[in-house]
Amino acid sequence: SDAKLACGCSGAHPLLRVPPVPQPPTITLQSPKDYIFDPRENIVIICEAKGKPHPSFSWTRNGSHFDVDVDSKVLMKPGSGTLVIDISGEKAEAYEATYQCLAHNEHGTALSNDIVVRQSRSPLWSKERTEAITVQAGVSLVLHCRPPAGLPPPLIFWMDNILQKLPLSDRVFQALNGDLYFSNVVPSDTRNDYICFARFPHTQTIQQKQPISITVLESNVTAGFFGDSQSAERAPGFMAPVGASSTQMVLRGQELELECIPEGLPTPEISWRKEGGELPSNRMSIVGYQRTLRISSVVESDAGDYRCTAKNKLGSAEHSIKVTVQASPFWISAPRNLILAPNETGILNCRVSGDPKPKITWSINGMPVDSEYHVDSDTVILNHVQSGSSAVYQCNASNEFGYLLANAFVSVLAEPPRVLTPPNNVYQVITNNMALLDCASFGSPMPTITWFKGSTTAIQNVDPYVIHENGTLEIHTAQPVNSGRYTCIATNALGIKENHVKLEVKEPTRILRLPEYKVVERNMDAVFECRVKHDPSLVPTVTWLKDNKALPLGDNRFVVEKDSLTIRDVSEEDKGTYTCIMNTSLDQDSASAMLTVVEQPDPPSDLELTDQMDRSVQLTWIPGDEHNSPTQKFVIQYEDLLHQPDVWVNLTEVAGSGTTARLQLSPYVYYSFRILAQNHVGFSQPSHPSRQYRTNPAAPDVNPSDVQASGTDHNNLVISWKPLTGLQANGPALRYKILWRQKDADQEWVEETVANASRHVVTDTPTYAPYEVKVQAVNDYGSGPEPQLVLGYSGEDLPSSAPEGVQVMVHNSTLAEVHWEPISSSTVRGKLQGYKVYYKRERGVHETEAEAPEGAAPQTVTFGGDLSEGRLPGLRPYSVYDLHVSVLNGKGEGPPSPSRSFSTPEGVPEQPGFLEISNPNVDSLTLEWGPPLNHNGRLTGYTLKYQPVNSTSELGPAKLMTIAANQTSVTLVNLKSSTLYKFYFYATTIKGSGPSITKEAFTVMDTERLNALMLAPALASARPPGPVFGPLNATASEDGAMLNWEYFGQPRNIFVEYTVEHSKEEWKREAVNSSAHSFTIKGLKPGASYKVRVVARDPVTDSMVHSTEEELVSVPAVANRQVDIATQGWFIGLMCAIALLILVLLIVCFIKRNKGGKYPVKEKEEAHQDPEIQPMKEDDGTFGEYSDTEDNKPLKGSRTASNGTVRRDESDDSLVDYGEGGDGQFNEDGSFIGQYSGKKEKDTHEGNESSEAPSPVNAMNSFI
Repeated sequence: SDAKLACGCSGAHPLLRVPPVPQPPTITLQSPKDYIFDPRENIVIICEAKGKPHPSFSWTRNGSHFDVDVDSKVLMKPGSGTLVIDISGEKAEAYEATYQCLAHNEHGTALSNDIVVRQSRSPLWSKERTEAITVQAGVSLVLHCRPPAGLPPPLIFWMDNILQKLPLSDRVFQALNGDLYFSNVVPSDTRNDYICFARFPHTQTIQQKQPISITVLESNVTAGFFGDSQSAERAPGFMAPVGASSTQMVLRGQELELECIPEGLPTPEISWRKEGGELPSNRMSIVGYQRTLRISSVVESDAGDYRCTAKNKLGSAEHSIKVTVQASPFWISAPRNLILAPNETGILNCRVSGDPKPKITWSINGMPVDSEYHVDSDTVILNHVQSGSSAVYQCNASNEFGYLLANAFVSVLAEPPRVLTPPNNVYQVITNNMALLDCASFGSPMPTITWFKGSTTAIQNVDPYVIHENGTLEIHTAQPVNSGRYTCIATNALGIKENHVKLEVKEPTRILRLPEYKVVERNMDAVFECRVKHDPSLVPTVTWLKDNKALPLGDNRFVVEKDSLTIRDVSEEDKGTYTCIMNTSLDQDSASAMLTVVEQPDPPSDLELTDQMDRSVQLTWIPGDEHNSPTQKFVIQYEDLLHQPDVWVNLTEVAGSGTTARLQLSPYVYYSFRILAQNHVGFSQPSHPSRQYRTNPAAPDVNPSDVQASGTDHNNLVISWKPLTGLQANGPALRYKILWRQKDADQEWVEETVANASRHVVTDTPTYAPYEVKVQAVNDYGSGPEPQLVLGYSGEDLPSSAPEGVQVMVHNSTLAEVHWEPISSSTVRGKLQGYKVYYKRERGVHETEAEAPEGAAPQTVTFGGDLSEGRLPGLRPYSVYDLHVSVLNGKGEGPPSPSRSFSTPEGVPEQPGFLEISNPNVDSLTLEWGPPLNHNGRLTGYTLKYQPVNSTSELGPAKLMTIAANQTSVTLVNLKSSTLYKFYFYATTIKGSGPSITKEAFTVMDTERLNALMLAPALASARPPGPVFGPLNATASEDGAMLNWEYFGQPRNIFVEYTVEHSKEEWKREAVNSSAHSFTIKGLKPGASYKVRVVARDPVTDSMVHSTEEELVSVPAVANRQVDIATQGWFIGLMCAIALLILVLLIVCFIKRNKGGKYPVKEKEEAHQDPEIQPMKEDDGTFGEYSDTEDNKPLKGSRTASNGTVRRDESDDSLVDYGEGGDGQFNEDGSFIGQYSGKKEKDTHEGNESSEAPSPVNAMNSFI
């Protein structure tokens, strides 16, 4: 048979076909059990069946064989059992009967249902005489239809004689049987054309009843509602059903219709309920003006008591309908076809239900079941079937309401297994989804299905696998690990068959960058991102939707790219929800975001002025469209048509939610108002101006501001102010009343009034006299408030005298202090601003007036306020200066004081003019220099410091030289060849050394070294490819570590280096033979961890060329052996040796201490008098690490000369004489006692020396 298998993944085949095998007949199509035909058309009774071989057909009529070939009017379609009966010219009643179709082949016979064939009928209305009806208004009435019984029953409706449907309502209602009910009649119901029509659907004919005439008589009393007589009002009752209760039966699965038609005046209302339960809301409807309760697809639980209640203002009535539910037979489990192998046992089940309980009968190939079959009511058991016993079994279940007939064939076959799923199917599924691998099979006996993954792994029916009865392998949550080749094997007693399929589990499609909510201004661009991650083997396609619809076609503003959607020049119509859908052949992902288009708001409208007062008015308006961006505020502007026409000024602001504002106004202004709305995008256009509003004049509210009084000449006073604006004038003819008088002079106020002015000049005033001033605003309606008093001064004149008693005190070579006596206030003739000091360098102290250079412009320093002294910084040392002082006021500078001269003492010199290095040799260099531009004193000589620089930029030990002042060059000898030296060169006076000039230079390489350096690149280029060092293996012992390695490079200096883990100590090194491949490090601390490596270094520069990886070695801790060390002989001997050594050192130190010389320190003491002189930072012999920016940074690894002294032929004096530190000691007579040597550099490998007196401890440290 055909089988269609569904799979939730790609790769499933839609249709599987079983190879041809013998099969008993099966009815596939037949006419309904109740077949009503139209006598104007042919009768077609359908019967279609299938089987192998294809079945033949025969018919029975009313239980007897119907010979189709005998009747020429009856035709059976070829290859089919369908009958076509031509009834034209014949009496159709002759073919009304019960027909049954039989389908035969060699394996059995299948039966159709009993098909009852009847002719449709539309009989005429029986003749009856209708009489006119006359009724009193307000009574109930029924018009009976009583249509003829048709087949099928007709549809009923009421119309008038012009074929218009009569209007129905809750008062006038058509019942289910077609009768027309009036709950109460009214005079408007009077008419003579109430006609009942019956439409017969099969024949499409309509029959009508004789018209019925109704006359409604009005009552003699006053008519009431709807024309009803008030005296005719009555409580509800029921016209149908009659009585207090009724019963109704309905079949399961059919539609239940309950009807209650009330009568009464006023017209009652109807409500429904079910006793002891609720109405099934999902299957229930109340129609026909609440008169009909309809329940579809009735089930057994719908049985019970239903109550309808009729109610009006006069009372209520109830009717109970008892509903019983019965059932024609219905299937619980219909018998299923069986395919059995010989000697197998099969069971046919025919399980039905109904009310009353159906009766079940069995037949085989249309004949009653023999006693040889085991039949147990609804079950037939077939034991040990044999070949050739195929048949079709019929199960018939019936009760008084109907019957069910089912065919089920039993086919006895012996077939080897066949796999119906096409071979090598490829199934594709997304990770975490269900995968279904098909293995549809056929065979008899039914094949057993076994699955394998790969070629050997059998799959069990356990998580994550499920093997279904039809052979399908389910992986309910597929993972990438489940990908691969699968094999299904179908097996039965007659053979084995296998099939191979492939499963590919793909990565899911996921949108990583989701589109985000956008708020975009109109006419701008909106960009939605939609970046996806997908399986590389799948090609995604992107689809964009707007509000779940496709984007507009042909709109070039929508630009869809791989990862984005761009909407250009957005408009209001573009707002909405945009959805990105990423599809692959297996899955999809989607994400949505909203676009809101915003723009400036529309301007407000309908500006209205209300509640008008002298100084205020109420302004109201209607806001404009906000365009999706809430209004933040309204800005109210005004135009003063009287004073400033066409100029709009901001008056106030109102919150965006407001629509009214109270405006504070000024007098004598012709106002016009307009409003601007602002949202997040910007301001709207201005609204249309309001009508003009004029305020009445008044006296000024304020006086001019910023009133000032000051003189521009020594005999005047200028009074100025900031004029009032037109808005502040408050009335016509604005002018200003000016009042002034000299303070403390017992004078009357002088007054003057001016207009259109902002200043007034008072002449003939005394010089710099205080005045009191007031300015008041005045217009035609009065004066402003009392003005404030302002204090000012008349004009100033130049000071008339100079300071006296000018004195100069020199502090040091660059700083002097000048003193003077303040002048009297009467000669200042204005406001004292301060004193101005002029000073000028005339010449050097050592120069004569004739030798002095051309004079430069004098320098000036101004000291503000009433001071009598000031300092002059930045003076040139060893110079002669001239100065004078003058007084300053607001007008200018007074006459100068008499000149005073003073001299500055000597200072340190400037940097030497230049330093050049020439004539480099293997062990010598020549230095040439120029004197400082400014000596700043008498030049006493030069100091040279130099030191070597190694390959790691570290400075070596420094050497010092003192050079005579008249020298301009020096040659240094005994230098190291091919070495970089750094030079520091200073000029000195009796005050000390000035700033240094630095240079660097190399000595010339010797031949052997040059050849070695030239050979180094060649050796480096000749190194073999690949790693130079092999793996480093390190093994720890109790007090050391054994290292093993391989070295494949050029000859180098090989070192084993090690350091404690997590420490800041430098790596320690031990040299090893370049041909060695192992080394033992001894003396390591037990319990500690060390980092170790093997390094190849350049023999010339000592730089690292190659290195192994660093290895970590943990030295094991040594157990405490509890040995008393004090009793060990080696320890006693060691202590004795140390004691003897300390005694010898004490003697040596005592001798060395008594070898110090005595030197005068008078010059040193004088050098300390000037605090401006900076000490040499190298006076203690320490020098910084070699650096391009900091020459004096402490240096790691620098060293002194081997004997710790400076050679006599290189320095004639100790640097301690010029230093600020207390490195030496002094006797009572002031002589210096100490070693004639420089201190060792700090932070060197040898440690630090102290300048204190020797001690045994220091001596011991020095020795060590």
